[in-house]
Amino acid sequence: MRDHPVSAEQLSQDLLAWYDTHAREMPWRVGPSARASGVRPDPYRIWLSEVMLQQTTVAAVKDYFERFTRRWPRVGDLAAAEDGDVMAEWAGLGYYARARNLLKCARVVAEEYEGVFPDTYEGLIALPGIGPYTAAAISAIAFDRPETVLDGNVERVMARLHDEHEPLPAVKPVLKAHAAHLTPSARPGDYAQAVMDLGATICTPKSPACGICPWRDPCRARVKGTAPELPKKTPKKPKPTRYGFVYLARSAEGDWLLERRPDKGLLGGMLGWPGSEWNDAPTETPPFDADWQDLGAEVRHTFTHFHLILQVRSAELPADFEPRAGQELVRRHDFRPSSLPTVMRKAFDLTHR
Repeated sequence: MRDHPVSAEQLSQDLLAWYDTHAREMPWRVGPSARASGVRPDPYRIWLSEVMLQQTTVAAVKDYFERFTRRWPRVGDLAAAEDGDVMAEWAGLGYYARARNLLKCARVVAEEYEGVFPDTYEGLIALPGIGPYTAAAISAIAFDRPETVLDGNVERVMARLHDEHEPLPAVKPVLKAHAAHLTPSARPGDYAQAVMDLGATICTPKSPACGICPWRDPCRARVKGTAPELPKKTPKKPKPTRYGFVYLARSAEGDWLLERRPDKGLLGGMLGWPGSEWNDAPTETPPFDADWQDLGAEVRHTFTHFHLILQVRSAELPADFEPRAGQELVRRHDFRPSSLPTVMRKAFDLTHR
């Protein structure tokens, strides 16, 4: 590894000094002054925030986090929650496998660890839904262990600081080695949050604010003028488009027919509208025989690996309708569009324009 003219220890100290003044305030964070006075983070809140923040922005997560912690303030409370209630509160955050793993993890911690999270990387990574990044982040932030935390913000900072031009994802091991070299044994939790804050607020993807960066002088990419183009990324393949049908049925009293999706797969365990398979040439599969109306509207939604276009059909439920296995008749007063996954809420919105 190439040495910087400034030592790793000095770089870490400079960043921590910046963080002491500029740390972002977040509902799950114990700020540097509070931490210095002896306040320790709640591992449950750190774990919950890190799971929510996977592939999601801080701005999108804050309201969800506050609702979750008001309703389930401790890991034992979440472990005892009904699956459907948790999935409904998660609706809109996306990547619903995270919500299923959230419940699995909470129940393991509550039942096998007496409600106390393991305080080591090895113990944390053994829990459901906790991968290398999340285990390192919880270990560092909640328990002040010198683990190397590498998210997208840290990758960008390391690539620019060291002027690494090999594209992601191949360069990840190199960037992790750089990040590990800078991780201090003193205040590693504050340092982990500091380097993520640096990437989120100063060393941003576009127009980085190099003039006010605490690592301005030793940053090789700033000196060479290459910062805006880093990190480089291997071009992604175009996303395919899949198609399907979605069926909105309501009774004369205003009750809605919903269907719980299988636990595995996209939107697993979520309540949504009955529908067809999603593929190149879907077959119409209405949930019951009726005069289904074509609304002439399309739902367009993008998942991680594909685009989706759904044709919307609507009908009135027969007076004597009885839900089949997997279907639920949700009473008018209990129906909340906000509890639907985003793609399903888009279909609802099309019928209520």
